[in-house]
Amino acid sequence: MKRGKNLSMVEVLKKLPVPLFSSVDAAKLVPDDNMFLFRAARKGYIRKISNRVYWNVIFSKEPPKVEQVACFARQPSYISCEWAMNLHGILLQAPFVCTAITLHPGVGKRNIISYGSFTIEYSKIAERLWLPGEIMDRDGAAVASPEKAFLDAVYLRHKVPFAEELEVENLDMKKLKELSSLYPKKVQDKLGSALQMSIVIGPLQPN
Repeated sequence: MKRGKNLSMVEVLKKLPVPLFSSVDAAKLVPDDNMFLFRAARKGYIRKISNRVYWNVIFSKEPPKVEQVACFARQPSYISCEWAMNLHGILLQAPFVCTAITLHPGVGKRNIISYGSFTIEYSKIAERLWLPGEIMDRDGAAVASPEKAFLDAVYLRHKVPFAEELEVENLDMKKLKELSSLYPKKVQDKLGSALQMSIVIGPLQPN
């Protein structure tokens, strides 16, 4: 793509993705992306979300959702654990931390993103547990299925999160049983304990 040396700032922004774009996207259109981004931000046309990630304010109908920011900032990523459980109605308590699962090496405290009143945290998972068939598109963001979100949470937290507040009727117990067999035995053991405590209804182990 040719760089638009003669394009106005607004014309360049119109060519950039919405609602989010990266500094790499801008560098394809302008000779000096750092200066362009600085000036566009001063005019209020864009807003920096995190390192190299920007919100195209002028051409967006509404701010990007937390899930969109999380998936865009680290690729590939998908939303899981308590945040996805809340989206699916498994967990009624709305979390303030959005957990995104990624294969990207950028995880840990240094890579936390603050967005509005929420925090986005990234956790890495074994590639064999990525399970593309259990990741769905939801309003432009990749989100784990209810059962995978639940299992990811047990896998990463080493416990059944918010056990007393779960709406387990929104889980497909047959799928949960099938998917749990792909996770380490410690995850299956946690689910077994949950079953004994009547937190999870239905068999998780073969008869």
